[in-house]
Amino acid sequence: MVVAAAVVVLDQLTKVWAVSALSDGPVHVIGSVLQFRLTRNPGGAFSLLTNLTPVLAVLAVIMVGFIVRTTRRTDDLVMAYSLALVLGGAVGNLVDRLVRSPGFLRGEVVDFIKVPHWPTFNLADSAITIGVIFIAARGWRS
Repeated sequence: MVVAAAVVVLDQLTKVWAVSALSDGPVHVIGSVLQFRLTRNPGGAFSLLTNLTPVLAVLAVIMVGFIVRTTRRTDDLVMAYSLALVLGGAVGNLVDRLVRSPGFLRGEVVDFIKVPHWPTFNLADSAITIGVIFIAARGWRS
């Protein structure tokens, strides 16, 4: 659970920074390869389902409960850390849905990392992606 908590804290800190530092426009970190560009996502992954933000928030709560339960039952250390990454990312984005504008269960997720040919994302999205890749690799190996 320490890994999940660390992901949530780092995710929220970077989002606070992004909202304050990037409101005047994007920052080019490595030319056009890596930019920090503030966007707000009312939908799910890749801005899908933008009209269903409350449903996405409720599904995230259910997913968090499932992941916590599953993590507590596994003896596989790699799986536990992988699930913790997914959990931390899910909670990080859920916090945005609960507390950010335009309101409870309708909040927009703050995204700010932009690379070519990919939607803008955040640290929570990265943690989810890395966790899912490890889970898939672990399952494929088994």
